[in-house]
Amino acid sequence: MVGLAYPNISPVLFNIGGFDIRWYSLAYLAGIVFAWFFMYRDIKKFSLPINKKSLDDMMFNVTLGIILGGRIFYVLFYNFEMFVNHPLEIFALWHGGMSFHGGLIGVIAALFYSARKMHYPFLGLSDLAAVYTPFGLFLGRLANFVNDELWGRVTDMPWAVRFPNGGYLPRHPSQLYEAAFEGIVLFVVLRILWQYACVREKKGLISGVFLCFYAVCRICIEFFREPDAQLGFIFKNVTMGQILSLPILFVGVGLIWLSFRHRKTI
Repeated sequence: MVGLAYPNISPVLFNIGGFDIRWYSLAYLAGIVFAWFFMYRDIKKFSLPINKKSLDDMMFNVTLGIILGGRIFYVLFYNFEMFVNHPLEIFALWHGGMSFHGGLIGVIAALFYSARKMHYPFLGLSDLAAVYTPFGLFLGRLANFVNDELWGRVTDMPWAVRFPNGGYLPRHPSQLYEAAFEGIVLFVVLRILWQYACVREKKGLISGVFLCFYAVCRICIEFFREPDAQLGFIFKNVTMGQILSLPILFVGVGLIWLSFRHRKTI
């Protein structure tokens, strides 16, 4: 087993006054900016009753939801013992450690609050946000690859990569698998669906497709991803990521069902 050499990209893009600007942080920022830009464009294109100030306020709330939800979930479910012993590390976001599942809950809470404040259907707002969430997923997984973290299991596949933090053993570049399927493919699927007025009218349909697609991809790719060292397998070959993705799948199926069954939206 040889494997491809890791490109060894520095996780620090540049340094300003002793403060490191990291790819990981920029990935989150760029994902939010891209999502804001395209949502604002769609508001005008499809004549959605949302003004720019409301969108700006919503994106601020969503950003807080991503950071707080993602970090709190990671602390509670992925590395609780370490953070109990080193509580100040909770605030060291630049060291990595964000949970998508927690970030998703934070975003849902932010969208619900924003929808109530804007007097706009919650599922209509979540559909709009769901279309462009893959931007952040794609960039975030690329940042994981650059950070030499969350790599895959040992394999003899010809595209395996020898990650330094993975012991230079040839491993699945599972970060790139996730970037491709949860980022690029999911975006293409949602964007195609979003173009049809009949789909946009079924509030919750896009959100449901997003949740189902993400959950299925995450559950499948977890079979190629090395479990978190501090957790290992929860039981047999099942990982924490797979367990947390199951409720997302069920909620997604429920939203799709409701979008076809009911005309009234929340």
